[in-house]
Amino acid sequence: IASSSSSTPESRAMALAKAKEIVASAPVVVFSKSYCPFCVRVKQLFEKLGATFKAIEMDVESDGAELQDALKEWTGQRTVPNVFIGGKHIGGCDDTMALNNDGKLVPLLTEAGAIAGSTSKEATTTNA
Repeated sequence: IASSSSSTPESRAMALAKAKEIVASAPVVVFSKSYCPFCVRVKQLFEKLGATFKAIEMDVESDGAELQDALKEWTGQRTVPNVFIGGKHIGGCDDTMALNNDGKLVPLLTEAGAIAGSTSKEATTTNA
């Protein structure tokens, strides 16, 4: 027995389809566990930046174990947080924090539509 989860190929395929559907449904998706401190850090960062995001708490979801297996299959990453921006896999907490520290996170979030472009250099209002 290679895996401690009881997922079948069918349930993993369903979970993979669900994961891809979730990722496509929002500009930013964080696959998370409610008790994970690294997940909390990433979610707090997105909140601080004013980014809209969808958090999927895999310890609460009934198919959380299958989702986690499906994400491993899809992205090569089983750990949480597992972050997607604009449909692209970003990685975990360290990856997300590094993008922010390098000044690359906000442009990604803006491009994905998770942050309104009000922080751009030319914030012009034409309400005369």
